[in-house]
Amino acid sequence: MQPSLTTQQQSDALASRLGAHPLPDGSGTRFRLWTSTARTVAVRVDGTDHDMQSQGGGIYELVLPVQPGARYKFVLDGAAWPDPYARFLPDGVHGEAEVMNLHQYQWQNTDWRGLPLRDCVFYELHIGTFTPEGTYAAAQAKLPYLKELGITALQLMPLAAFPGQRGWGYDGTALYAPYAPYGRPEELMAFVDAAHGLGLGVFLDVVYNHFGPDGNYLSLYSPQYFTDRFSSAWGASLDYAEPHMRRFVTGNARMWLRDYRLDGLRLDATQAMQDDSETHILAELAQEVHRLNGTHLLLAEDYRNLPELVTRHGLDGIWIDDFHHEVRVTLTADQDGYYAPYKGGAAALANAIGRGWVFEGQWWPLEDRPRGEPADALGAASFVYFIQNHDQVGNRAVGDRIHHLPHVSPERFRAASMLLLTLPMTPLLFMGQEWAASTPFPFFSDHHGELGAAVSEGRKKEFEGFASFKGEDILDPQAAQTFELAKLHWAEQKDGEHVRTLELYRQLLHLRKTDPVLQNRDRQNLSAGSVAGDLLWVRTVTEAGERVLLWNLGTAELKLDSLPLPFELPGDVVAASEFLPSPPAGEGAAKQREGGRVTKLEKDQGARELGDGDAAELPPLPNPPPQGERELKPGHALLLGRNI
Repeated sequence: MQPSLTTQQQSDALASRLGAHPLPDGSGTRFRLWTSTARTVAVRVDGTDHDMQSQGGGIYELVLPVQPGARYKFVLDGAAWPDPYARFLPDGVHGEAEVMNLHQYQWQNTDWRGLPLRDCVFYELHIGTFTPEGTYAAAQAKLPYLKELGITALQLMPLAAFPGQRGWGYDGTALYAPYAPYGRPEELMAFVDAAHGLGLGVFLDVVYNHFGPDGNYLSLYSPQYFTDRFSSAWGASLDYAEPHMRRFVTGNARMWLRDYRLDGLRLDATQAMQDDSETHILAELAQEVHRLNGTHLLLAEDYRNLPELVTRHGLDGIWIDDFHHEVRVTLTADQDGYYAPYKGGAAALANAIGRGWVFEGQWWPLEDRPRGEPADALGAASFVYFIQNHDQVGNRAVGDRIHHLPHVSPERFRAASMLLLTLPMTPLLFMGQEWAASTPFPFFSDHHGELGAAVSEGRKKEFEGFASFKGEDILDPQAAQTFELAKLHWAEQKDGEHVRTLELYRQLLHLRKTDPVLQNRDRQNLSAGSVAGDLLWVRTVTEAGERVLLWNLGTAELKLDSLPLPFELPGDVVAASEFLPSPPAGEGAAKQREGGRVTKLEKDQGARELGDGDAAELPPLPNPPPQGERELKPGHALLLGRNI
C-alpha cells in the first residue's frame, strides 16, 4: 500500500532522508540507509568504519562529527558499497561518495519564480558536447548567446551520474549525484543561477523508467526496489508500489527543483513507468512538483498520444513525435522503421497540426493495436513540437541531422523551421539547429569490457530494419572519436548558409515573442489545410489580426493570388524563409512597397552580433513582389498577415 501524502511529506524531512546530510547546526553529518537484507551495517568514512544503529524497519542511522568534503561508503555485511543516494560521486559511480551541503551555495537571483509553458522556447543541449570543454562553466559562458537568440528555456540532457567518461546520460545509476566530469554540484548551481539572471528557465531530463546496467547498487541494499510484475527492455522494472522506491523518485525530483532550483523536469519514456498503485507515480510526481514554491513544470516523453497524462495525471505537456515524423517524411520520404505509418506531405502536416498529433485511435501497425486518443482537451502549449531532438538525430546510424541529407536543401530546412516557430505549440530546438550545424550527434557511450562490446554489437543490430544503413556505416558508440564528432563547431556560424539560417531563427524567435497575433497560443484560433497536395497553409485569426503561413512543398512555383484557398490572402509580408533581393536604397524604396507600407522586419534591418561577439551582415529581408505577381518558389515558406 502506498503512503499517504502526509507520510510522503514527512519522508522529505531532512532527518528522514537517506544518504549523508550535514546537520543544520553544522555539528556533523547524519548517515542513514534502508536495507532489507543486511544483518550488519556500518559507514566507512575516510577509511574508518563506524557501526550504524538500527532504527527499525530496515533503517540504520549514525551521526558523526564530519563535515562536507568527507568521503564515505556504506558497509553491508562486511562489504563496502557506494551510496545510491549519494549527492556527489567525484570518482564515478563505483567510487566513494562525498558529503555535500547543497545549501552552502549563495544564490544571486533569488527573485526568479519560473515561467509558464506557453512562454517556453526550449533549447535541448548535451553539456558534454555543447562546448569544446564540455563543462557547466563553459556552457554558462554561452548563456548570453542563447538569450539574444530568443531562447527562453534550456532543456538539459540527463545529468545523473553514469559510468565512464562520456555518454548521453540515459544509463544513469546514481540519480542524486550530478555527473562529475561536467563539474561539481556548485558549478551546476552557478549555471542555473546565471540562467535565471538572464531570464532563462532551466529544465532537466530525468530517467525514472530504468537504471543503467553498470553502477546501480540499489538491489544490494534491497531487491524490493524492483519487481518482476512488469517487463522492461532495459533490465529489472522499478516497483513503484514499494514506498522506498516511490520516495527515491519523488525525493529525487524535489532535490533537482528545490536544491538546484531547476524549473522543471522532462520525464524520459513515461510509457515505461509502469505502476499498479492506486495513485500512479506520474500523478504523484505532478502533485509533488506543483506543490513547490514558484512555477515548476513536468513534461512527458511519451509516444502513446494520451491526453490523460495532462488531464488526469496532471503533467503540463508532452513531447509529440507525430509532428516530427510527418515533417521528416515530408522532407525525406523516409519509410524505414517507425516512419512507415506516416504519409508526409501538405495534407498530412495539416492534419497533424489541426489535430495536435496524428494517431488518435487508429491502428498502429508497429504494435498491432490502436494507438492514441483525440487531443481536443489539450491546449497548444501542452504540445512540445520539434523537427530535431537528441533521439531523432542520435537514433540514426551516423547521427546525421535532417539538413545533412542530400535531398533536404537549406531552403526546405529553413521553411520547416519557419513552420515550427510560427505555430502556437511549444517549440523545442536541438543544439546547433539554429545555424544548421554541420556536426552530427551520434549515440556514444563509455562502457568497459563485455558490456562495451555488447553495446557496439547491439547498435549494429538496431538498424537491421533500416534499408538505408549497412553495418559498416554505423558508428561505433564506444569509440572516443564518435563522441568528438558530436561537439559543436561554433566558428561555422559565420559561414555561408549557417549565417542565413541563424539570422532567420533570430528573426522568427523575435517575431514569436512580439507579434500580436502569434503571441496568442489558443488552438481555437488555428486552422490548417492543403491545396493540390503541394501547398500547406496554416492560418491564425485573433482579435489582433490574421497570419497565414504558406509552404510550397511541390516542385513548381505557385502563384499566390490564384490559389483556391477558403479565405482571402492577407497582403502584407510578415516574414519569409528565404530572403529576396533588397529593394533600391533610399527613401523611395519604401514607397515602392505595397501602399508605401514597410514591415517590422524591414525596419529592423541591420547587423546583429553572433554568439562569439563577431558581427555578421544581415541578409536582405523579404521584398514582396507587386500585388498580382506574387509567387512562392518550391521549398520556400512565407508568412502573410494583416492587423486589425
